Amino acid sequence: MSLKRVRIDAQVAYGGFGTPVEHGSAVVQDAAGSRRVLFIGDRDEAAARWPDADVKTGVFAVSPPPVNAHVHLDLSRMPPYRGPYAGFIRAVVAHQRSGERGLPAAQDGLTALAKTGASVVGDVVTDEAVMFELLAREDLTGVAYWEVFAPDPAEADATFDATVERLRRFKAAERPGGMRVGLTPHTPHTVSAPLLSKLARFAAANELPLQIHVAESPDETELHQSGGGALRELMGPMLDHWTPTGMSPVAYLGELGVLDARPSLVHAVQVDEEDVRLIARAGASVVHCPRSNTALDCGRFPIELYARHGVDVAFGTDSLGSSPSLDVQAEVHAALAVHGARANAGALVRAAVKGGYRVLGLTPPRLTRGSDAAGLTVWPQPAGVSGG
Repeated sequence: MSLKRVRIDAQVAYGGFGTPVEHGSAVVQDAAGSRRVLFIGDRDEAAARWPDADVKTGVFAVSPPPVNAHVHLDLSRMPPYRGPYAGFIRAVVAHQRSGERGLPAAQDGLTALAKTGASVVGDVVTDEAVMFELLAREDLTGVAYWEVFAPDPAEADATFDATVERLRRFKAAERPGGMRVGLTPHTPHTVSAPLLSKLARFAAANELPLQIHVAESPDETELHQSGGGALRELMGPMLDHWTPTGMSPVAYLGELGVLDARPSLVHAVQVDEEDVRLIARAGASVVHCPRSNTALDCGRFPIELYARHGVDVAFGTDSLGSSPSLDVQAEVHAALAVHGARANAGALVRAAVKGGYRVLGLTPPRLTRGSDAAGLTVWPQPAGVSGG
């Protein structure tokens, strides 16, 4: 029988469990039309065991497929925005009023997502047609999070009842192995306190994945501390019922019991050590979107602080309105540039793979001897970088 073996040398080799190996390798064997993984681990060991293997270099990582844990597919027709966060929110509102946010835009996003090779995703959904489209797809798994936006506490009960009715209809359309239904209260300031608490309790009681944007920008911190600033000016009458909490946005979620539902917190940039302790204590997780954070002047995500407290971190691209692509590999490369020595490449690959699956409530895949090589993702080095 003819055997062909290839050793893929990479900066990071990760099988989906354990510790990623820096300067590692994967060995793949072709035999009778079947490609199987023989090994993922130390490069010297791979070279010693398979000295005659063909060698492929110029690879950043070998791993199971990474996960896009936070995206807005229905914003895929939004013109790219670069500038202050409050201006981005204004641009999103204008785009929504244009009628270009909906199923056709989400289908464009699905096409863009497929080109990256991603099939595991956490998408925020604002249109019922998009929700049913995602639940029907056989090529995707992950979570479709229904978004709730209702800042007026007088509307809390009616909005809650309508949301529960929608979620029950959505749940009836779930398929085994397909997308699951989740829930996204938009932000702590765009969902009233009584509604936030009710939604979090409902999600926990019904084992619904919960995701919320929080602590994204300095403007949000200012709103909580003083009640003023760019977000207050932007939202005008919508925040007539808002009063400053005098605490951080994360602490506010803790006060309302939202953290007890173990949500994934998107962005979570503007946090201090006490915030991260609260997140860790609750068993919540965070989704890092470095390119969007940079584009919207949100600040640097304190990845070393989350690592110190053992908080699960995943990666998401956010929307094409604030990110140049839906490619999670590019997101990890951006994180390497943003964080420098504060984060090693192995930890970032692990976050993109295992962290993403865990945030979405899925079991991370494992690549071991005999695994189908179709489950092996080979990450190219970012442009202008050599080695492996």
